[in-house]
Amino acid sequence: MEGVWGMNAWELIKTGGPLMAPILLCSLFALGIVIEKLLHFSTIQTNESQLKTKVFDLIKDNKIKEAIQLCDADPSPVAKILRVGVLKFGAPREEIKESMEDAGLREIPKLESRLGALATIAHVLPLLGFLGTVTGMMTCFHTIQVRAASLNLVTAGDLAGGIGEALITTVAGLMVAIPAFVAYNFCVSRINRLTLGMERAATELADCMCHMAETGVLLGAGHFSEQTT
Repeated sequence: MEGVWGMNAWELIKTGGPLMAPILLCSLFALGIVIEKLLHFSTIQTNESQLKTKVFDLIKDNKIKEAIQLCDADPSPVAKILRVGVLKFGAPREEIKESMEDAGLREIPKLESRLGALATIAHVLPLLGFLGTVTGMMTCFHTIQVRAASLNLVTAGDLAGGIGEALITTVAGLMVAIPAFVAYNFCVSRINRLTLGMERAATELADCMCHMAETGVLLGAGHFSEQTT
């Protein structure tokens, strides 16, 4: 194995045969998707608890415009959900919940974009490696057949090319597929947490506004229209 690890990238690609090209291409796509998702997650990261506390305090003080501005300044999906709910200030609970659910349905596809491609790459790469194993063994058998037909002895060197292709493509496929699958599961876990945070924020905002309405603190919808115009 020291000889394999000591080879440079171009030697490995040549030894692995033509199937190394799609494996390399898939690895580049997977790397691009992972980098894009990590950058996106870092961009929308926020302190969810602190954001909700500030928005709820502003609502309780009837500072609706300030609450909307605070949500606009925050790039997180939770802030977008809260903004939609605040815009329904004074509306019935079901209308508020429905609006925030619709907003959530628009945000989730943005979070899940390209994850399907990453999952496909993680599942296809081991198959490409296995295909390389099959083609490499076919090369070995073809070499044996040709050498036997010409009444020549088959040496280890005659089979080295096919065996090398078989092993290297398998290794390359697994080396890319494993981190791609780990990255996919990480992204799914992160999206699940964000989705749960959106659902929790929507429920808490609806409860807060309904509680204010029941206690007579909530301003009417007409007053909200004056504040937001």
